[in-house]
Order: sequence, then C-alpha cells, then structure tokens
Amino acid sequence: MRQGLRLLVVDDSEDDAILLIRELRKGGMLPNYTRVDNERDMRKMLGAQQWDIIITDHNMPGFSSEEALAIVREAELDVPVIIVSGTIGEDVAVRAMKAGAHDYIMKDNLARLLPAIQRELKEATVRDARKRAERTLHHMAYHDSLTDLVNRREFERRLKSALTSSKERGLTHMLLYLDLDQFKIINDTCGHVAGDELLKQLSILLSKHIRESDTLARLGGDEFGILLESCAERRAIQLAQELNSEVRNFRFVWQQKPFTISLSIGVVAVTSEYGSGAEILSHADIACYAAKDKGRNTIQVYQSDDVEMKRRRTEMQWISRIRIALEENRFFLYRQPMERLGPDRGAGLHTEFLLRLHEGEEIVPPGAFIPAAERYSLMPLIDRRVIELVFQYLAESGKGMADDGAYFINLSGTSLSDDKVFEDIRKNLRKYKIRPERICFEITETAAIAHLAETVEFIREIREEGFKFALDDFGCGMSSFSYLKTIPVDYLKIDGSFVRNMLSDPIDVGIVEACNRIGHAAGLTTIAEFVENEQIKEKLIEIGVDYAQGFAISKPKPL
Repeated sequence: MRQGLRLLVVDDSEDDAILLIRELRKGGMLPNYTRVDNERDMRKMLGAQQWDIIITDHNMPGFSSEEALAIVREAELDVPVIIVSGTIGEDVAVRAMKAGAHDYIMKDNLARLLPAIQRELKEATVRDARKRAERTLHHMAYHDSLTDLVNRREFERRLKSALTSSKERGLTHMLLYLDLDQFKIINDTCGHVAGDELLKQLSILLSKHIRESDTLARLGGDEFGILLESCAERRAIQLAQELNSEVRNFRFVWQQKPFTISLSIGVVAVTSEYGSGAEILSHADIACYAAKDKGRNTIQVYQSDDVEMKRRRTEMQWISRIRIALEENRFFLYRQPMERLGPDRGAGLHTEFLLRLHEGEEIVPPGAFIPAAERYSLMPLIDRRVIELVFQYLAESGKGMADDGAYFINLSGTSLSDDKVFEDIRKNLRKYKIRPERICFEITETAAIAHLAETVEFIREIREEGFKFALDDFGCGMSSFSYLKTIPVDYLKIDGSFVRNMLSDPIDVGIVEACNRIGHAAGLTTIAEFVENEQIKEKLIEIGVDYAQGFAISKPKPL
C-alpha cells in the first residue's frame, strides 16, 4: 500500500480531517498530510511542495470547493482533486466535475475514499508517464541524439526567427559555422566510437563559451553552428578566435593515443539583406570552406564581393544543378578518337569518351561543373553514370564485342575509394555483356599519386576483371617516373601541356621524349594529348609515340 502519500486537506474542521486520515490508515495508507482552510494558506502550500492528492470540503466559511478548484487550475497543476462533503446537491457535483474535480464523496460514505484515491493515483501515474514520453519525443525532435545539442531542424527554425527580427526590428545577429579539420583521421584510424566520443567532448567544450541567449547546434557529421543573437561582428570574430584557441589546445585521447584537433570557422552576419535562413547557412558554409582552403585552423568572414566567395557560391549552386542533372538524365557523351602513329604498338580504334551536360539549349563543358563536383564529393555519382552510358553504347553499337580497340573512360580520384563505383562496373559488365578488355579506365597522375594506395588496389581489381588502365596527364613532375614501378597500368598519356609547346620549347621536347622512352621501357603504350597540328604529329612520329589525340586528329563529337 502507498506510504508517504503527500495529501493536502482543504477543510475548516480538524476533526473532519482526522476522520479522513483515519479512514485511509484503516485501508493501509499512511499519508503525510497538511490541512489548510483558506485561500492564502492553500496558495502558499501549493507553491511550497508537490502534492499527490488534494481533498477539499465543499462548504467552508468564506471558502468553497469551487474556489479551491479555481486555485489549482490557476496554478496549472495536474493534481487530482476530490471533494468530500456532508451535503452536496447533484447539480453542484456536476458543476464541480466540469470545473476539474475528479470525484465527489459524501461524508457518510467514506468507504469510497480509499478506492477513489487509488484510482486517481493510478491514472495520475499513467498521465505522468505519457507526459514524460511526450517531453522525450519533443526533445528528440529538436535535439541531436549523440551530443544533446540543438539539431539542424531547430537551428534553422531559430535562424529564421532571428532573420525575422532583423527585418522587423533592425537587429544584427551573427552565425558561426564550425567544421573539424581532423575528424576523418580519427574516424578512419580509431573507428566511429572514437569519433562519437570526440564529438560529445567537443560539444561540452564549445558550450562553455556561449551565452544563454545563443544557440549551439550540431548541424550534421562534424559540423556545428552557433547563432549569436544581438551580436556585433567584432564580438563574433573574437569568440571564433577563442574557440579556435580552445580546441587547438584540447587533446583528445583515445586508447592512450593523443590527437590534436582544430577548427575551420566561417562567420556571416544575419541581417535584413538576406531572403532566407538557407541562404545565410549557405554563405556560412562557403566561408568555412574558404577557411579550410587557407590551411585550416583559421577563420573566414563572408564577404559578398570577395572573388573567392563568388567562386565558392558558384560551386555551391552547381551542387543542386548536378543532382538535378543526374535525376533527369541530362548528362551525355562526346567521343574523341586517337590516331595510331606507329605500326607496331596497339591495334584497332582507340577513343576517349568525354562528358557533357545538357541545360536547356546549352551544352555545358565539364570544366564548368567538375571542380564543384570534386569539391563536394559528387564525382563518384557522375563517374557511375558515365560508366553506364559507355557500357550501354558499346553494347548497342556492338563495339564492346570487337576483337580489338580500346575505349577510354575517365575516373576521378575519389571514385577509387568508393566501393559502389567498382560494384557498378561489375554490374554493368554483367548487364551489357561486353568484353572488359575493350574498356580502359584512366585517372590523372596527380589523382593517382594523391590516392596511391587506393589507386594500386583499384587497378589491381580492375585488371583482374580484364579491364585496362591508363595514367593520364603523365609527366607533371619528373619524380612521377618512379611511380610507374608501383602503379600497374597499360597506357601512358603524356601531359598535353608539354606536347602543345614542344615545337618551340626544347625542354618540353625532352620531357615528351623521356616520358615516351620510360613508358616503352615499362612495356606501356604511349599516347600524346593536345596534338593540335600536323607538325606536332610528325614530331611525335619521329620520337616514336604510339598514339596521338587532339584537334589535329579529331575534335570531340557527340555520339
């Protein structure tokens, strides 16, 4: 039976109150009760502590159960109220129930009191559990489950409200966009459990530096946002510097191994000039990426007339355009054939497929959107689309089953570590049933060296399937020659910047000769790019290059 029941008795008779308590004790309930008999004392006791049950007499001198109910409602308390009276009419009882009473009991029938209290306590427990669940769900809807900070959805709502206050009241707020510089290293070397622990520790660290009126949120991954309400730009930059210093001096230790962390921070003013919170967040993101480009662990304030900001803004706009192009199949292929220069190396038609984008009546070259796609990790999606388009074309044209020839497909460096790209290659090979030896994937020398381990593993798996591989833009650095011992390729494409000027620059001639000689020594077929006239082509024949590619051979043409 319930012990320690917190019972507030509203009754002007001490004897009647004792009768109530005696009835409860007979039933095994041991309440801690307090008696009041006027409005002032009742208000005082309601504010002094929490109560489980309130029992009130109906008629008291200068005080009634209706007034007691009104006080409970005014205090917005979810406490069951039971009226106990010697004389109460049915119409009064109905009115009391409508006013919030949970039950009414006649004094000559106190046997009903204990069951009524037990019922109300049980229902109160159910209501309390439901409210806790609702509060938990509400909290989860607006907070990040890992760090318990405000989540992106709630942050965007508060940012929208701040923007409204800027427009209506002329207030200026500031937004800081924070991105961890070394998070991927910790995730990759120590696992996601370590990464999660780092995010939780940093959330606590960052929280110590903001005011109660400010909002710190986890926007996703390793990105945080801070909304500083009614804040000058100078103060925002000062806070950003403090956060940078604090995080830089912080040491994250995982399994006795310490890590140094740093932040890149973008700063943007929230003013009435903006049309939406999404635009503000976009500019903060742009500034944050510019801070990373400066060498990380730094701060960048967004400036609308800054050249770098404009470039970033253009790239950000390309993100949605690229996604729409993928959804609506706006990417299509051009092809540029190569000409065999020597009779002894290679055979059949050699062609490189080149990507284009259709937007309305305009055909967009890759140079317009590839930088944005690479920066924002969209290249694997584009590469997978190109692979399917090429395989489909080769299957439908019959060229994919020819006895000779090679068809070149460019891959980005980020695709080498994307398992879905390799899965798509295998899937399309089964779907279109072409000969894998007809396909040659190519990657630039700089991308190959930047992703050396992934490149070597990817090429090994590709060649096991029967595909060929080419190293593009070769010769950018003479140190790259040593990588030919590591990277198992079939073709070497000599960088066009040397080929284009080889007739006027003896150094470029020497580089082309060296690339060709070393390529042949490694047993590779060589291809010269940017062959723009017959004189260059004749010089390449003299040097002994195997294939030529460029406007002197053929301009790119749509399939």
